[in-house]
Amino acid sequence: PANLSSFLRKQESSAVMGRSDLTYREHLAPAPHSTVKVLNYGSEQDKTSSPSCPSMLDSMTDKLLIATHNAGKLAELRDLLRGIPYTLVSLSDVGIELDVDETGQTLEENAALKATTYARLAGLLTLADDSGLEVNALNGAPGVRSARYAGPNATDADRIAKLLENLAPHAQPWTARFRCVIAIATPDGESELHRGACEGVIIPTPRGNNGFGYDPIFFMPDQDRTMAELTDAEKNTLSHRATATRKAALSLIG
Repeated sequence: PANLSSFLRKQESSAVMGRSDLTYREHLAPAPHSTVKVLNYGSEQDKTSSPSCPSMLDSMTDKLLIATHNAGKLAELRDLLRGIPYTLVSLSDVGIELDVDETGQTLEENAALKATTYARLAGLLTLADDSGLEVNALNGAPGVRSARYAGPNATDADRIAKLLENLAPHAQPWTARFRCVIAIATPDGESELHRGACEGVIIPTPRGNNGFGYDPIFFMPDQDRTMAELTDAEKNTLSHRATATRKAALSLIG
């Protein structure tokens, strides 16, 4: 939206001007078969790809609120956003304990609801996401209810057990996809959305320890491993959240 772009430009313009000898290297996890660009500010190289304001690097003092209380998701998003010209802060950093009720009927509605609510409370540019697992045999469930699938106080193990119980009557393979929607919102309520998806198959026995949620039973045939068996570097290249976050990060630096 125009107002969001205006908000970002104001943040860039508020930085100290005149630093033309610096190089900002994108640390964003690259998509498969893609390249990572180096933007040389103040030089003739790649002027068409650089942000409109040459002092974008100085806006590192500007804050971006990562709106999640999920420690695993927070760590993942911090790593995926490493290198963008913002200081990343968490909800605990700004003293917000509120859990926003995810009353939306879609991932898009919930992501926007969380981003706009926390942006207004903190007075900061805010990034929030909503993610879900969609299983074809269950007509897209658990979907938007993925985090609440086994009840409000359920653990990851409880949710996995509930999903496998509901899948038991259905013939395999249990094809599925992870979807992620990221919303970026300004304190005045403007927001934009970025989406990512990852295809896979649900398996009946959890495998791997490097993940959270449904990762241990989400098998990726092209990798011959579950999401929880991937390294952090691999996950931050291939996952649904990585795809959506890359798009969001490019919007933030663009």
